[in-house]
Amino acid sequence: MSLPLILGSTSAYRHELLSRLRLPFDCMRPKVDETPRAGESPLALATRLALAKAEDVAARQPGAWVIGSDQVAELHGAPLGKPGGREAAIAQLAAMSGRSVVFHTALALARSGQPALQTVDRTVVVFRDLHGDEIARYVDAEQPFDCAGSFKCEGLGISLFEAIRSDDPTALVGLPLIATARLLRSAGYALP
Repeated sequence: MSLPLILGSTSAYRHELLSRLRLPFDCMRPKVDETPRAGESPLALATRLALAKAEDVAARQPGAWVIGSDQVAELHGAPLGKPGGREAAIAQLAAMSGRSVVFHTALALARSGQPALQTVDRTVVVFRDLHGDEIARYVDAEQPFDCAGSFKCEGLGISLFEAIRSDDPTALVGLPLIATARLLRSAGYALP
């Protein structure tokens, strides 16, 4: 496939994941306001932002297919964002202790002048009962301040869980590759 491909993200996690598909691609930062709208559900927020990111970059790069993705964690109907710092990460993990958290990972593939292709992965993470000292040790060891839910499942964060229920193990990291490959094939890319 000779059409240019762009990842509408500067996330190192998403870049690493997309690289696994062995397609040449560039990265571009989308210019999107990620503020949730009043009453917007975590699923609706993830879906809206993934599409907005893909469409924003596609409008600036005519002819290219653009991947946009967004992930919003949901605990009891409320969104959980990236903690940004140690205390917030500890508080998030304490709130999730012994509970199930849903991660909505939305994906959009857009090209200027064409209808966007979209899908959403739903991953449920069941946290084991976590004690304060375990949480602090984990946060200090991995510093997951830029990760929704305050953990890195591809690292030591896996030790915090009882179970992960998902159709795509890469979704929790931030880009569901099974769905990404499906959408790219629909757009005409050859995989593998």
